[in-house]
Amino acid sequence: MAPQPFAEPALTGLRDSLAGEAITPDAAGYDEARALFNAMIDRRPSVIAQCESAADVAASVRFARDHGLELAVRGGGHGVAGLATTDGGLVVDMRRMHTVTVDPDARTARAGGGATMSDLDRATQPYALATTGGRASTTGLAGFTLGGGSGWLERKFGLACDSLVAVDLVTADGAEVRASEEENPELFWALHGGGGNFGVATSLTLRLHPLPAMSVAFLFFPSERGEEVLPVYRDVLESAPDEMGGGFIYLTGPPEDFMPEHLVGRAVALALVTYAGPEQELRKTAAPLLGLGHEAEILMELPYAELQCMIDDPPGLRNYWSAEYLRDLPDPAVDAFCARADSMIVPSNSQHILFPMGGALSRDDSGWPLPWRTAEWVLHPFGIWEDPADDERGRQWVRDARTDVKPWSVGQVYLNFIGDEGRERVVAGFGAENYRRLADVKAAYDPDNVFRLNHNIKPD
Repeated sequence: MAPQPFAEPALTGLRDSLAGEAITPDAAGYDEARALFNAMIDRRPSVIAQCESAADVAASVRFARDHGLELAVRGGGHGVAGLATTDGGLVVDMRRMHTVTVDPDARTARAGGGATMSDLDRATQPYALATTGGRASTTGLAGFTLGGGSGWLERKFGLACDSLVAVDLVTADGAEVRASEEENPELFWALHGGGGNFGVATSLTLRLHPLPAMSVAFLFFPSERGEEVLPVYRDVLESAPDEMGGGFIYLTGPPEDFMPEHLVGRAVALALVTYAGPEQELRKTAAPLLGLGHEAEILMELPYAELQCMIDDPPGLRNYWSAEYLRDLPDPAVDAFCARADSMIVPSNSQHILFPMGGALSRDDSGWPLPWRTAEWVLHPFGIWEDPADDERGRQWVRDARTDVKPWSVGQVYLNFIGDEGRERVVAGFGAENYRRLADVKAAYDPDNVFRLNHNIKPD
């Protein structure tokens, strides 16, 4: 759909109502403003409202409704399906609203709706405080948290949404509301996984946790040793303290000084261990892995904010991801996972991942609409490549990886890990009973489904 032209008085009215800017297709910075990190997405909105305040967001929402425009909301713009933009509609772009204010005494942080994980982590690091963040620093905080929020610290501190104190929201009629345990509690419940279905989150307040030390170990092996190393990794993580997390990952050996030349540009197996504590504790707990004879390593204590930047996925590449949540990881599942690494595009930025769950993540009794959190492991085939000619091959690899582990699947899924996979997968993200309750909240706050560019919950 081509961008919709507007009469100048309408645009003038929008521009006059904004402290920020309204970017249209004739503007010099339009192409830069509309670009997302996923190069598969190439859409042309009619207006990009670069908002600087909740009032700007409210004015933009009203303008879109008054002119019958499809409405997209952009925080970090990191969602793989590209739902942070629209063809012919209006984008509420909150990237200017990225300020994070930390109250170290109350151990809380208040972040603008356009903040990224890097904005949050850099602000909290000086106080040795943190909360669970996405595994890439460029991830948008709002979409990440409202979708649940899975990250390196989840076994210690739970999901990001578990630390959510309050959300300031602009609803479909342009009203500004606040959701917390005391104010609009049913909406607050829905925001623990329901994403952007109920409005535009202009700010989030999060509880912070003491994190005086953080350590990490990257242990690299030739890919053919994956079937030997993964069972040890599984056994270590399944008996590990909550402080330990990480992932077992097949990826292309990077051209870095620490990587032996014969592993550069070919598939390698990575045993990644994160530890919310000092290096010596990581070494003690991960001792069985450290004795397997890895060929390259990074092992250090470092600021958590630095860890968050270490495996960022670069913008401008083609992305296709999915996930399957597993009740356990027996040896046949290990074999199936390792065998599928052979079909991953190499060399590329793709990653074939197993994340351990458990710990505080699985002990939660809050009742949030996130049934998948009791799974033991999650498969996350993370397809990233450069050449459009590889699109079908890359997509098929992701689909096949999911099929391989279906015998061990719990049938539920974290929606932030997937693209547009249909209504059944959306329901699987919440469970049928939770979905019906979420639909009631949707009907109360967005009966016309204005906010539909997301993992959509239909109004009941």
